[in-house]
Amino acid sequence: MKQILQNMGTGETSLVTAPAPQVKSGHLLISSSVSLISAGTERMLVDFGKSSLLDKARKQPDKVKMVLEKIHTDGLMTTVDAVRSKLAQPLPLGYCHVGTVTDIGNNVGGYQLGDRVVSNGPHADVVRVAKNLTAKIPDNVDNESAVFTVLASIGLQGIRLAQPTLGESVVVIGAGLIGLLTIQLLIANGCRVLAIDFDPQKLTLAQSFGAETCNPNEGTDVVAKALSFTRNKGADAVIITASTQSSDPVSQAANMSRKRGRIILVGVTGLELNRAEFYEKELSFQVSCSYGPGRYDPNYEELGQDYPEGFVRWTEQRNFIAILDMMSLGKINVKPLISHRYLFDDALEAYDTLTDNKSALGILLDYTQDKNQNDKLQQSIELNNTGTFDKSLPVLGFIGAGNYASRVLIPAFKEAKAQLHTIATSSGINSVIHGKNNGFQQATTDTDTMLDNDEVNTIAVVTQHNSHANFVLKAITKNKHVFVEKPLAITSEQLANVKSAYENVSKKHHLMVGFNRRFAPQIIKMKALLSTCNQPKSFIMTMNAGAIPKEHWVHDPELGGGRIIGEACHFIDLMRFLAGSEIISIQSRRMGHSDTIDLVEDKAAITLGFADGSFGTIHYLANGANSFPKERIEVFCDNKVIQLDNFRKMTAYGYKNFKKMNLWQQDKGQKSCAKAFIDSISSGTEQPIPIEEIFEVAQATLTVAKQLAEQS
Repeated sequence: MKQILQNMGTGETSLVTAPAPQVKSGHLLISSSVSLISAGTERMLVDFGKSSLLDKARKQPDKVKMVLEKIHTDGLMTTVDAVRSKLAQPLPLGYCHVGTVTDIGNNVGGYQLGDRVVSNGPHADVVRVAKNLTAKIPDNVDNESAVFTVLASIGLQGIRLAQPTLGESVVVIGAGLIGLLTIQLLIANGCRVLAIDFDPQKLTLAQSFGAETCNPNEGTDVVAKALSFTRNKGADAVIITASTQSSDPVSQAANMSRKRGRIILVGVTGLELNRAEFYEKELSFQVSCSYGPGRYDPNYEELGQDYPEGFVRWTEQRNFIAILDMMSLGKINVKPLISHRYLFDDALEAYDTLTDNKSALGILLDYTQDKNQNDKLQQSIELNNTGTFDKSLPVLGFIGAGNYASRVLIPAFKEAKAQLHTIATSSGINSVIHGKNNGFQQATTDTDTMLDNDEVNTIAVVTQHNSHANFVLKAITKNKHVFVEKPLAITSEQLANVKSAYENVSKKHHLMVGFNRRFAPQIIKMKALLSTCNQPKSFIMTMNAGAIPKEHWVHDPELGGGRIIGEACHFIDLMRFLAGSEIISIQSRRMGHSDTIDLVEDKAAITLGFADGSFGTIHYLANGANSFPKERIEVFCDNKVIQLDNFRKMTAYGYKNFKKMNLWQQDKGQKSCAKAFIDSISSGTEQPIPIEEIFEVAQATLTVAKQLAEQS
């Protein structure tokens, strides 16, 4: 398949060939017919990508604050690497899409193969979209009309918030695509509409739909015009669909509104509000969220959990359906909004038009003449001709290419001289982006075929937590060496299955979990210092983990297993490593329930006892300040203390020949961890972390999670 991507670092827009995505539960696979370039949103993204780093910072002051905090805690170079990596992540463009259903995932009802559907899928000739972000197209609505559905739903949601009634006067500030669609919907609702814009061509279209118009470029006082339009009563509602950094539209909206009028911001403007303008009239001001209820809710969008109609009448999907019904009834006419048509293979020309022609409205991409029709469903593509592979050394297949995998682990394995064979992702596009950048020979969405490939003898699993154990099981049974990013498993059943499979294979290959902290240079030094201590050790480890929203998948017991299983396992392993002794007791306590806190499971203390008499407590806390070190380790032993802050600054007390070990750049041992794994396979030596410790730590982590879950 092919897809359009925007590099937010360089501003480059590209058309990338990638493996076709796999269908998954709750989703549809759709072969594209037409997509619409959103002139406002996509022009803004392209312009942002092309802007300088300084301009990017000016446009996102909240992000600058986060960067400064990270510099303080993690160091300059670590932060610079993180920012560069973030900007280098290409962004898929597009969210207005029409196509034909070619595959249907589990738990999807109401669709058949061949159905024409709208979706918020990106500009790609094959897309995978969650069922709640799609809707079937009525027979009498053509594809070019239907492709405006998602964009029109943004305007519709703004109208629903404004709650206009028959005969009310509504002002629409900004007559771009969303503004013109909003105007038509308001007029269909029985409202009188005044459209305000600087572009006379757009205002001519607004007039053709039945609106009165005002062009500030002609010297017209927009507030006076609005008051005249409303017979000096003031607008019942103002819907702002403009995109500007200025706060003028909000101020104008306040001044033209009647007492207790409603102002809805659908577009993007400055928000320097004048209290007096709002106070004297008791105005209502609300920002509209995209297509409607359900937007950005992973339970609704990804997991397909719909809201009951009796409580949430209009969701984003129901807004899609309402727009399609309006089109079917002839109440919305989008044909005049189409200004340009391009074949999908010529998409880059379309983006040149978008940036060069500010009057461009509806730019359509046509996929029906796509020269790639026969190849777009291929699940594997060649990336780089790396030649032959030496099967006596590690030949790596990589499963997953998310942020951590692409930013940290893949470069670490590359630096460790692993032979990079195939990279697999379910969506396809990330496998191409990071596969090309790092020198993989192949990208695929067919993980099973990669696992069956005899050339690939080593597998790295860096996917969502619930899939780890399954991939490890498959790799073990295929006689592959396996590196799995923590956790190894999120349930006792998964762990038992992995352990049984490992014990029953005739030839033992390496099975390693990515517990990188034990490979960090300061931890290696700490271990050496502690080796001179003949007494039991006392540990205090603090993870200032930071809050993650309750809706995030990591908190879902079935997807992420929770943050204790997903993250605190790092420190359970680290304490096991530093103690050098078997875990014999586990006691855990989490914060009690409170009406003031949504989550209590990520605020806990874990106390471990070891066979040699050592003990330690892990404080895993998600309620601390970002400015405090994220990870602090303290060890007390034989009248000595070692303290490590954030894997940058280590200080020792009581040692005659050692005082401190500070690093310019944070080093949590990821590179050394990958190298140790690859080197041990290459040399045929024992795996870096003994298998008994891997299973011991996995079981201890699950025990902790169980103890915490059972507390009231």
